[in-house]
Amino acid sequence: MRTAFYISDGTAITAEVFGHATLSLFPVDFKHITIPFVETIEKALEVKAQINACCRGAGEKPLVFFTFVNPELSDIINTSDAKCYDFLNTISGQVQAELNVSPVPRTHRTHSIHEKNYDFRIDAVNYALANDDGANLKDYAEADIILIGVSRCGKTPTSLYLALQYGIKAANYPFTEDDMDELKLPRALVPYRKKLFGLTIDPERLAAIRHERMANSRYASLRQCRIEIREVEMLYKNHKIPYLSSTHYSVEEISAKIIAETGLERRKY
Repeated sequence: MRTAFYISDGTAITAEVFGHATLSLFPVDFKHITIPFVETIEKALEVKAQINACCRGAGEKPLVFFTFVNPELSDIINTSDAKCYDFLNTISGQVQAELNVSPVPRTHRTHSIHEKNYDFRIDAVNYALANDDGANLKDYAEADIILIGVSRCGKTPTSLYLALQYGIKAANYPFTEDDMDELKLPRALVPYRKKLFGLTIDPERLAAIRHERMANSRYASLRQCRIEIREVEMLYKNHKIPYLSSTHYSVEEISAKIIAETGLERRKY
């Protein structure tokens, strides 16, 4: 199996994102190794030795995706026994030519506590935790969005992802098994109808997820899942609440689709 390294003098998130996105285009399996905070020449030499050892052991060059502000560190990695891809300098050179402005390199600029909207994201995460699963209805006026849906359809992970990645204050409210006899829009949600966004899921997928939590229960039965999904989707349609199915999407894709449909502001940079 070919090895891919993601290396940086910071968190290595940028190298990972660019590298994974590039490799996803190719039907090849990779062993992934991420090495953040390579900030000194000594550390860069250690990493170079690790890359070279990998090459000797595998008999083929690993792929190395890296982002360094310090060119000395880049030079060390570039001389390793690997095929190296320097995203930052490749792109910044092209942007410099277009803007006619020289870059001002600084480590930890992209993903650090000093980034412009860091506080937005921390506040949003605290909000999502405090307003998870209908636990705190009194703060819904502060919400940017309120996700609704049946248990285990993806509300909580999506709320937290929206908060952590984009600084969006997302509350979520569950519809339970007891609500299904006569499902109505709860009174607490009526004043915030324009903030509501529904999640749904295929009943078969929902039953499988619930079975992992409460096997052989009514809660996890396919019949119960079908009843709940039918009722909530009817509620969404009756109240013209936008919604999407989480069945075949990751939390990243669900969040991106919600932002695209609602026009919520991304407080990421």
